[in-house]
Amino acid sequence: MMRPVIIGVGGAHSGAGKTTYASLLLRKFNGWGAIKYTKTALYCSVVDDREILSTEDKDTKRMLDAGAQRVLWIQAPPSELGEVLPMAVERLSDLKGIVVEGNSAIEFLRPDIIIFIFGSDPQGIKETAKSILKNADVVVLENSVPLGVSEKSRLFLKSSADRESFLAYITEMVENKNKIHLLLRESSSNGKIACPLARKIAEQLNISYQEVGKAADELGIKIKGCELGCF
Repeated sequence: MMRPVIIGVGGAHSGAGKTTYASLLLRKFNGWGAIKYTKTALYCSVVDDREILSTEDKDTKRMLDAGAQRVLWIQAPPSELGEVLPMAVERLSDLKGIVVEGNSAIEFLRPDIIIFIFGSDPQGIKETAKSILKNADVVVLENSVPLGVSEKSRLFLKSSADRESFLAYITEMVENKNKIHLLLRESSSNGKIACPLARKIAEQLNISYQEVGKAADELGIKIKGCELGCF
């Protein structure tokens, strides 16, 4: 079974538009699920009751209305995510992909694709969100480019005109991730792949060795015999 692609949607602060963009992705990709994370002080829970998730004005309802096949709502202190997040991902592992919303959840999971959403104030960013911004593959903003945006991040404006370009770019990234996962599985044996084969995959797909190395880590595949320090 192919491992589902995981897309993390984080943001500069509450109300930046994370659920709006998570919903855009769920409308685009059929057969995907979603995980919504809410920070709590003490208790943990994983809610999958559709009646609760469909309560009016809840972000989980917007995800379901956007077409999510299944939604899980995690409520937990960040210190407990190491236990509840892998369980939630496992419960959705039969789906084609998973959209995960929440900065702390992204920090723990290290998704295949990280999207960071800015609010109207480009400098209004929580300290806890800065590490997500640093690692973001895609940044969505209102206008000017804020400080702290990595050169590797692809930028899109929060405009209806840019949304199609945003979705097309993410679609291409998802397709490439699926190709990497497929080739790594086909070329590996007993959870291992020789370094020359891993390099060949990178060259075949015209991507960096680091990206193949990251995908191998995500799949639990060890790259052996690396003499050039590529991975």
